[in-house]
Amino acid sequence: MSTSCPICKLASGVRIKRERRKEARPGELLAAALDLFVEKGYAATRVEEVAQRAGVSKGTLFLYFASKEELFKAVVRENISGRFTEWGEELRTFEGNSEELLRYCMSSWWERVGATKASGITKLMMSEAGNFPELVRFFQQEVVQPGNDLIQRILQRGVERGELRNVDPTYGIYSVLAPMIFLNMWKHGGGSCGDARTELDPQQYIASQVQTILFGLSVSPTIPVSGKKKN
Repeated sequence: MSTSCPICKLASGVRIKRERRKEARPGELLAAALDLFVEKGYAATRVEEVAQRAGVSKGTLFLYFASKEELFKAVVRENISGRFTEWGEELRTFEGNSEELLRYCMSSWWERVGATKASGITKLMMSEAGNFPELVRFFQQEVVQPGNDLIQRILQRGVERGELRNVDPTYGIYSVLAPMIFLNMWKHGGGSCGDARTELDPQQYIASQVQTILFGLSVSPTIPVSGKKKN
C-alpha cells in the first residue's frame, strides 16, 4: 500500500541513501588506501588515516578489512592482479601480429596501470620489500608471476607464428619488463630517471622500445638463437 506521508518518504529516501553508501564503502576505503600507500608508503600509513580520508570510523574499516595487510592486499587485487583474467582473454583473442600485440599490451598497461596512481604500488614494493616478507610473497604470487606468465605467452605466441626467434624465456621476459619498469620509475621519480632536458612521451617511448625489442639495434643481426657470436 502506497503512502503520501512526507515523513515516510523522507525516511525511505534516507534508508536507500544509507544502503547505497554502505555498498560504496569498500570501494571508497580502497581508493583512500591506495592514495595513502602511494603517498606515504606502507609502513607509514595508518588505518586511522585511511578511515578518516574515506569519511568513516576505524571500526567501520575493520568491518571490511581485518588488518592493514589485508587492506593492502585488497588494494593490489582491485587495481592490478584482478585484471589478469581480462588481460589473458584479450591475449587469447588478439588477431594481430607480434609487433601489434607487444605495442598493444605495453600501451594498455600504461593506460590502465602505469599512468594511474596504482603504478606507485610497484615502487612501494621495491622500496619496502625488505621489511615485509609476507607482502613480498603475496606480490610475487599475485602480480609478478602472473605478469611474467602473460609476457611469456606473448613471446611464445610469436615463436609459434614464426615472427619471433626462440630466445630463453626468462631473459626474454625481462626484455619486455625492463622498459615498463623504467617508465614506472620515471613517473614516480618526477622524471629524474631520464634526461631532465627531454620531456618523455610515454606512448612514443613504448613504440620505440617495441621496435628495439623486436629488431635490436643492429642493421643486420648476426647473433644466432643460442646467443653466442658466430666465429
